[in-house]
Amino acid sequence: MSKLFIVAFIVVVLAIVCGVVAADNDSPPFKISTKRDNDKVEVKVEKGQTLFKVQSPSGISQAVIEPVNEKWPDVIVLRLHLKGLESFQVSNGTVTIEASVSSHDDRQRVRIWKDGKEDAPLDIKSPFWMEISMIGDDGKHVKTIPLKKGYFQIQLPKAFFEDNPKSITINWIDFYR
Repeated sequence: MSKLFIVAFIVVVLAIVCGVVAADNDSPPFKISTKRDNDKVEVKVEKGQTLFKVQSPSGISQAVIEPVNEKWPDVIVLRLHLKGLESFQVSNGTVTIEASVSSHDDRQRVRIWKDGKEDAPLDIKSPFWMEISMIGDDGKHVKTIPLKKGYFQIQLPKAFFEDNPKSITINWIDFYR
């Protein structure tokens, strides 16, 4: 084989490998707007999921997230850095899912419902069920509220994105503000 062919082959292989590596490190592009100027939403791709880290100093706010690409990622997780979660709402324009996390040690700590029907809570069998966890600053699950430097982690359901909505709107209220 000629040296020129070998060099060209190596350049092509390197370009392919570098392109794949670059694509894996790039975060999916989103257009994000928040209700308050001091709210921050950071996007990260981590362990096969797209992670939105929400910081909200006032504890009451809203964010609108719109994918720049035509399709939403397969797994979307929110991390709300709040002390409590009196109210959470996510809407895709057609479906609205709401949740509340009680600060009392009762049997039904997390309540989730759809389309304003608070008297008909969702259970784990619902396609719109959201897993909500309380995580401490050490990355471990905690059971006490108020959270100290922790966050509420919410995995949004796949069914919520089936019709590929143009955007989603997230609202939250922290009862420790």
